[in-house]
Amino acid sequence: MHRAEPPGGQIHHTDPFATPEGQRSPIRRFRGRLAAPVTLWTAYARPAAGETAPPAATQTARAAGQTALLTAGQAASAAGETASPAAGEPADPAGLTVSSTLVADGDPPRLLGLVDEESDLWAAASASGRFAVALLGPAHRRLADRFAGLFPAPGGLFATGEWTRTPYGPVPADAGGWAGCRLDGFRAYGWALLVEATIETVELTGDAVPLLHHRGRYRELAG
Repeated sequence: MHRAEPPGGQIHHTDPFATPEGQRSPIRRFRGRLAAPVTLWTAYARPAAGETAPPAATQTARAAGQTALLTAGQAASAAGETASPAAGEPADPAGLTVSSTLVADGDPPRLLGLVDEESDLWAAASASGRFAVALLGPAHRRLADRFAGLFPAPGGLFATGEWTRTPYGPVPADAGGWAGCRLDGFRAYGWALLVEATIETVELTGDAVPLLHHRGRYRELAG
């Protein structure tokens, strides 16, 4: 017996427009089987008043100060969507979900990642010379989709949730931790841009469970 589908749109747990796995290249299928932590990279396109933005990959970030909790409205205001930012505050934040982040311990510690060269995040990070990398958890699935361009963002990417303002970029207030990075260099790498940076500061919150990306889906650690 045929059962009629309920009216209205259906919610997909995967991207309905994605290329079927059997039609993907072996390289994409191999990459998809590597579980990767999901991070959110953010940056300000415009630095705080009185602060000179360092040329990308050449100067040390000079921003300093206390972090502060932003409401959704304040974050939207900082993005220029509802009001102009207060004098002296950084503005025009941008963000991108990244699942290719690698940290190399050393003196100084370094960070690498593959990003979209045409993304707003890269435009902001390359202009300011710095960016923040936030660790995402299972509760951030929708946020990750939003910043990946897979979920609608009415009012702007930063219009919902609470955000912590840092000198490097806004980070989710409930993130498991974040790192403030100074841009050192970049180069084309495959079809992406390989970004190299120095980690200047790290803040961790508790024992956060990571959000993972594996075979086109979000996963979390079992047990």
